[in-house]
Amino acid sequence: MDLGITARVALVTGASKGLGRAIAHALAREGATVVLAARRRDAVEAAAAEVARDTGARTLALAADLSQAGDIVRLVAGVREAVGDPAIVVANAGGPPSTSFADTADEQYEAAIAQNLLGSIRLAHATVPAMRAARWGRVVFVTSMAAKQPLPGLLLSNTARAGLLGFAKSLANEVACDGVTVHCALPGHFNTDRARELAEARAARDQVPLERLLAQRTAAIPMGRSGEPSEFADVVAFLCSARASFMTGTAIQVDGGQVASLL
Repeated sequence: MDLGITARVALVTGASKGLGRAIAHALAREGATVVLAARRRDAVEAAAAEVARDTGARTLALAADLSQAGDIVRLVAGVREAVGDPAIVVANAGGPPSTSFADTADEQYEAAIAQNLLGSIRLAHATVPAMRAARWGRVVFVTSMAAKQPLPGLLLSNTARAGLLGFAKSLANEVACDGVTVHCALPGHFNTDRARELAEARAARDQVPLERLLAQRTAAIPMGRSGEPSEFADVVAFLCSARASFMTGTAIQVDGGQVASLL
């Protein structure tokens, strides 16, 4: 299936590894010009080179921290100068540390909200007006299944990511008539460095063997396994496509069936 995004400019944040890099790869494979952004310049440059080598697509690497307002302004200006206004934006940021109510400090809430809520909001403000003017755009916020089904030990993520669902739905309704669609993609458990780090932190805090914790996590997934990043990336690529033209305002979990609710 041709997703209809050949030569579209796509900006993917948090793209140096894990789900973000997989999304960049999927969009590049569909012919998009992909700008990869992440905090570490060396890591994101290596990821951009890998994506270009694997797909033959044009890529660009830019360093930016989504939790810093000034970085977002500089990032979008850099994209415009190099390749033009992004028609596709995938806002992805690494999650906050694993904490519980008893051991979470005020500054940790502020950092989580800056990184996993305000960063995405600011990125939308910086890019969506040009999409509306062009009468075509795709915005996907990568959140977490925790936005629908809060997970133990992820108080900060549960809090910040749920707020992003409300913003995304509100934005989707405002810009739908301008040819701009907005979605949230909610990953469950995937085989990434981030997932391993969270499991290790929880195992240490709860004083349980890591392998037992991983086995319990897998047992809670109806498909009986964690996902591969490419499986998530393919869903995001479809949401970014011309094929998804009559979809907006959705919050789609990609979790092997783990979210227990009907909606």
